[in-house]
Amino acid sequence: MKTTRWALSLAIIALALAFVVCPGTLPSATAQGKTVIRVGSPFKPGSIMVDAAEKFKELVTQGSGGRIEVQIDAGNASEEQITEWNGSGKIEMQSNGTMFLPSQYSFFSGPYVMKDFEHYMRVWDGRLGQEARTQMEQKSNLKYLGTVYRGLRQMTAKKPIYTPADVDGLKLRLPNLATWIAVWKAMGADPIAVTLPELYNALKTGKAESSEGDLPQISSFKLDEVQSHLIVTNHLVQTGGMLINKPFFDKLSKADQDLIVKAGKEAETWANNKIKTGEAAILVDLQRKGMQVVIPDAESFRVKAKAAVEGLFQKEWPVTTWQEVLAQ
Repeated sequence: MKTTRWALSLAIIALALAFVVCPGTLPSATAQGKTVIRVGSPFKPGSIMVDAAEKFKELVTQGSGGRIEVQIDAGNASEEQITEWNGSGKIEMQSNGTMFLPSQYSFFSGPYVMKDFEHYMRVWDGRLGQEARTQMEQKSNLKYLGTVYRGLRQMTAKKPIYTPADVDGLKLRLPNLATWIAVWKAMGADPIAVTLPELYNALKTGKAESSEGDLPQISSFKLDEVQSHLIVTNHLVQTGGMLINKPFFDKLSKADQDLIVKAGKEAETWANNKIKTGEAAILVDLQRKGMQVVIPDAESFRVKAKAAVEGLFQKEWPVTTWQEVLAQ
């Protein structure tokens, strides 16, 4: 009898082990048999990228009848970490900045490169954007779902800034992007690389004196508490991307793939409409909270940045020229 029970136990253990799956090799599933999509975002709840992820969750939950469960983790990791986790399959999705861009196509998020969001989308929907997405899928295991407009990037500081001379030697917080750092160094600033989760404390402690970012970022990170001035430089068309791990996506059924692609596009449209109508309201709210708005000599900043931007196209972004981008 003992031998029979032992054999039965071994059979049960073997059967259980047959269903053990390593993370990232198959669609995640809960004990109830639901497919789980974990979405990482470096942004705080209330930011447009997290709002877009929440809308995606709502659409997928409705479309699947609750069979697909979307879990959102916001504001707890850097853009770089989330992009790496998404590409490796540690998480299924990201609602992130633009760290996922192949380096030769990172001009899409370069300071002073794009004129406005409409110009950005013309280039992204054209040859250059298609090349970037193809390379991303091949090298990073990421499939692109949608582009979210995050607004134009501005500066914040504890003093008014009117011309490039006012940023000379200024400890300016930047993400750890060599191209951004190169442009702002050419402007005379002293860039300090700080990840998003550390942004508030860096400004509070004086590690950085100034920052730059889109209005939703400035608002959601409560920078009005640690910065007194908002400088309208409009120096970068800021977007974010919603992406899914391609090996994970490829293992889903065709119906679930279609649902996810559709939800991504609908979340993109919804978020872009929200930010376009809400950007002015964010500015008013920041003023109400005490930030003083400064309108600088924006053209003097563009002139100061020109040589650095042209140099980056030659050295870092040789797949095109600034002239080709501006012509679209």
